[in-house]
Amino acid sequence: MTEILPEEVELAKKRRVVDRLAGRLADREEEMADLREELDRFEARYTMEVGRLYAEQDELGAQIAEEELKLVPDDEEIKKRVEELRRLAEESAARAAEAERHASEKWEPTAEARKAYHDLARIIHPDLALDPSDKERRHTLMAELNQAYSSGDQSKLEKLSADLRISPDAVKGATVGDELVRAIRQIAQIRKRFKELDEEMAKFESSELFELYQKVEEENTEGRDLLKHMAERAKTHLKKTERRLENLRNVTAAQEEHVKEAYGLDIGEFRKS
Repeated sequence: MTEILPEEVELAKKRRVVDRLAGRLADREEEMADLREELDRFEARYTMEVGRLYAEQDELGAQIAEEELKLVPDDEEIKKRVEELRRLAEESAARAAEAERHASEKWEPTAEARKAYHDLARIIHPDLALDPSDKERRHTLMAELNQAYSSGDQSKLEKLSADLRISPDAVKGATVGDELVRAIRQIAQIRKRFKELDEEMAKFESSELFELYQKVEEENTEGRDLLKHMAERAKTHLKKTERRLENLRNVTAAQEEHVKEAYGLDIGEFRKS
C-alpha cells in the first residue's frame, strides 16, 4: 500500500477550500453583477420618471433667467446665471435622453444565463491566476463574461463556455508541491477579491443612488410608489415655474409694447438679434 505523503493530505485539504471559496466567490460575483445592472436600470427609471421632470425644471429655469436678462440686459450677474443655467439645462436634457435609451433595453437573466455565468466565473476568475500574464488574460475573459451577462448575450455566454472546455485552465498537472503552492495562492487571491467586493458594496451603500433605491424598495413593499410621488411633486413645482415664466414673459411683452408706443422702437427685434 502506497503511503500518502503529508503534502498530499494538505493539498487535498487546500483544494477543498479552493473549491468551496471559488463557489462562494462565483455566487458573490453574480450577486454584484446583478446589483450593478439593477442600480443602472433603477437610475434609468428614476431619470425617466423623475429626473426628466427635473430636466424640464432646469430648462424653465434657464428660460426664466433669459427673460430676466431682457428686463435688465446690462446686469452681468444675470448674464452669468443665464449661461450657467443654460449649460445645466443642456446637461440635464442629455442625461434624460440617455436614460430613455437605456431604459428601453429590458433584460432579465434566464436560469441558463445565470448558470453559465456562475460556472464560467468559478473557473476563469482573475484571482485564480498564478502569474501576471495569466491574470491579465483572465481579466479580459472576465470582462467579456460580465459584458455578455449584463447585456443578455446568451450566444456569447455559450461561446465562452465552449472555449473554456479546451482552454489551459481546464488542464491539471505539475508536482504535488507545485499544486500545493497553487492552491495556497488561489486561496489568498480569492480572499483578496472578497475584500474588494466588500469595498465595492460599501461604496454602493454610501451612495445617494443606493439610498434612494432602498427607500423605493421599502415603499414598494408597503404598496407605495415613491418615485411616482416624487414625480407628482416635481410636476406641481413645474406648474408653478411655468406660471412664473409666463408672468415674466407678460412683463417683457408689456415693456416692449410701452417702448414701441412711447419711442417707436421695436426692442423685441433688438433682443432677438
